[in-house]
Amino acid sequence: MAAPKIKICGVTTPAAIDAAIAARADYVGFNFHPPSPRFLTPGNASALAEHVQGRAMIVGVFVDVDDATIAEAIASGKLDAIQLHGSETPEWAAQVKARFGLPVWKVLSVATADDVAKADAYRDAADFILFDAKTPKGSMPGGMGLTFDWSLLSAYRGPLPWGLAGGLTPTNVADAVRTTGAPMVDTSSGVESGSGIKDAELIAAFCRAARS
Repeated sequence: MAAPKIKICGVTTPAAIDAAIAARADYVGFNFHPPSPRFLTPGNASALAEHVQGRAMIVGVFVDVDDATIAEAIASGKLDAIQLHGSETPEWAAQVKARFGLPVWKVLSVATADDVAKADAYRDAADFILFDAKTPKGSMPGGMGLTFDWSLLSAYRGPLPWGLAGGLTPTNVADAVRTTGAPMVDTSSGVESGSGIKDAELIAAFCRAARS
């Protein structure tokens, strides 16, 4: 099995970007969801995008926002892909893809097999599916360090490429890849020493473990 691609999400500093690139991560995630401790303003995103300098793909993370918010983030953050992490319908995802001409990643929150099956509805609307853990009602989507039953993905045979998120850490990511065969893994809080604070050693350890 080929080693998975890796996304370090919620980067907020040049040091975090340098650590991700040094560890050969394929993607870095810019979080544009204001309640998150990893939230970036357009100005901060612009400075970080300049620091990336094409050394990794930049994915913008959004939660139920309007087109104007996405447009501003694309311009400031030089985004390579748009990640929809809210309740966006297939129709909404398709409109985003058509308007902005960038790959659209749709996050599906998973607690049951029915949640995995929802991926089929996005076959013509998104370019990539990211299976994440379902967070408690009323809590922030993503970045909570929660996992889900990875065996639920064993039956996934959908048409879209996909990745795995949700509570992945340097300790469990190798097992996650072995169990699911995930072609991409995504982590945020799993490589932090504190809320929103990325740790270079944890990033390096995560990337090594994912490829092991």
